[in-house]
Amino acid sequence: MITSLIPSAADPTAPSSTGAVDDDALHRIYAYPPVDRPYVRFNFVTAADGAATSGGFSAGLGNDGDKRIFTVLRRLADVVLVGAGTIRAEGYEGELVDEDARAWRSDRGLAGHPGIAVISGSLDLDPDSGFFTRAPVRPVILTSGSADAGRRAALAAVADVVDCGAESVEASAVLAELGRRGLPKVLCEGGPAVLGHFTRSGAVDELALSISPLLAGGDGPRIAVGDSPEDALPLTLVSLLTEDSALYTLYRRS
Repeated sequence: MITSLIPSAADPTAPSSTGAVDDDALHRIYAYPPVDRPYVRFNFVTAADGAATSGGFSAGLGNDGDKRIFTVLRRLADVVLVGAGTIRAEGYEGELVDEDARAWRSDRGLAGHPGIAVISGSLDLDPDSGFFTRAPVRPVILTSGSADAGRRAALAAVADVVDCGAESVEASAVLAELGRRGLPKVLCEGGPAVLGHFTRSGAVDELALSISPLLAGGDGPRIAVGDSPEDALPLTLVSLLTEDSALYTLYRRS
């Protein structure tokens, strides 16, 4: 049972620490604010010691509460954005939302399934993989003008391949393309290189971070990698939920 630990700035009507947080409250807490531009929410899970993976995968860190929130985040998004490394590591084959989510979205005038967009500067993706052959919607591959022409041609048969930068993929161009496609509510599910790049570009609006009550150890990645931004990005805590000693935070850019 998920409960709230602080009054939520995202939803002042959400229950206090003594009450359970139902699905309606979760939808209010995680609703995207009304904006006239693409709005970027990152979703990650870490162990209590900061490890972003357990056994090589992030899925080993989540519990039932994390999965429930994860379902809500996808339900609310116009597009799920991931890096190519996440696709290679975790598959992402088939539908990303279930039948109930499709019905919920359709009832509210949303596309039944959110869009799927992948950032890949190298286009090192297999067009015959299950990600493409079982895709519920046609994926969008966001790449750069310097990408290999042969890989571009192979992927163009199974996805829309769009340049978002001349030599490397630029966050601003990615968001411009998603906005042009009518996909302003962006849920980015990784990986660490994407969060690092978007942080350096000042293109992160929210971070939904689950903290698992585990000590994972090892030398796994953090949730963000790469060069640091010139100035650290300040965040404000707008929601803090818990279940079975896990914490579910929602930070918004200050």
